Amino acid sequence: MSFCSGKNGHYHDLCVFFITLILIVTATTAAEDPSTILSRFQQYLQINTAQPHPNYYEAAEFIISQAKLLSLESQTLEFVKGKPLILLKWPGNDPTLPSILLNSHTDVVPSEHHKWTHPPFSAHLDSTTGNIFARGSQDMKCVGLQYLEAIRKLKASGFRPLRTLYLSFLPDEEIGGNDGAGKFVDSDVFAKMNVGIVLDEGLASPTDNYRAFYGERSPWWLVVKAVGAPGHGAKLYDNTAMENLLKSIEIIRRFRAAQFDLVKAGQKAEGEVISVNMVFLKAGTPSPSGFVMNLQPSEAQAGFDIRVPPTADQASLERRIADEWAPASRNMSFEFKQKVSVNDKFGRPAVTAVDSSNIWWALFEEAIIKANARIGKPEIFPASTDARYFRERGLPAIGFSPMANTPILLHDHNEFLNKDEYLKGIDVYESIIKTYASYIQYQRDEASREEL
Repeated sequence: MSFCSGKNGHYHDLCVFFITLILIVTATTAAEDPSTILSRFQQYLQINTAQPHPNYYEAAEFIISQAKLLSLESQTLEFVKGKPLILLKWPGNDPTLPSILLNSHTDVVPSEHHKWTHPPFSAHLDSTTGNIFARGSQDMKCVGLQYLEAIRKLKASGFRPLRTLYLSFLPDEEIGGNDGAGKFVDSDVFAKMNVGIVLDEGLASPTDNYRAFYGERSPWWLVVKAVGAPGHGAKLYDNTAMENLLKSIEIIRRFRAAQFDLVKAGQKAEGEVISVNMVFLKAGTPSPSGFVMNLQPSEAQAGFDIRVPPTADQASLERRIADEWAPASRNMSFEFKQKVSVNDKFGRPAVTAVDSSNIWWALFEEAIIKANARIGKPEIFPASTDARYFRERGLPAIGFSPMANTPILLHDHNEFLNKDEYLKGIDVYESIIKTYASYIQYQRDEASREEL
């Protein structure tokens, strides 16, 4: 006897409807096995978006196709030609509330292919270890897809967000973000989004605890230049360009060592000190066979990548550079190729509060616990991310990539992420999104919002 047999037409129609619904749900659930989820991740990783010639349009097409499957609104913004920015939207039930922005970038750094065990854009899944090898597996295509997979799970469960949720997939983060996040935050589109909290990328953690970042070091790219009279290669005299530059290099090296000693001694985390690394040395008079060996050059210069934490005394560092590292008294000068302020537009250190004064941080911690995960002491990110553009405008931004028990391999050879960590990260984002998107802001929180 058929389950839906009977003379009552209304009953029959209702029965057929529910059976059809069950079949759809069952089919959807069956389709979302781990291999299917991992396959989507691999598809995204296989798109070559390496600088300096990222295939942005193929990545954009993939993201938009996923958005359509999830019934998310999408738009493509191109503030700079050839650099599309994809913005997705999941409207909330109360559009007057501040929204949530989940940010990621689509570009990745170049790879030395011959130094990889598996091609960097093959997204090879090792059947023994479960590791997925690909450029961008940690930095940060994993996060962008985890956002979407978490939304897929929430929609399948019938969840409806109270707050509007945005997902941004930005270009050019790996080369400074000026044409991506920089243009985005200055746009009318962003102003109308009424963003209340931003999530962006973090770092892998070699331990069981996830890592979260509330600020980051600002890049100061410094070029120090020395000049002097040219002379015979055999002559000894004072104030040559090379001698003066070498003196500065040694002074800078000692400063670097002192900062590094604080990290080695455990007195400060890496993100809390000023890092200085020499990235180029340029001097000499070229010749067809290399360089002229019996001529002391009249100019010499060196480049330094300096990263300044928001807790540092910016004015003191500037004086040190002018008085010690490149003093005019030694025929020296300096210029910044890039110099990002450690403060926001209000003149305050560009950091996000990570205590009870910030409801978004409290909700973040709550969501991590709900996901049966743990988080370590919040940190200052040792490098730079797109989050700085949002913090500069006074918005709270948390850097977070759910990768525990994972070596830090961003920008390294054989970058990988384990499949189980990737899948677990989806559950963590599901918890975060649900917690954030459900938050009701009562009147008593008015003071907290003003403080943010």
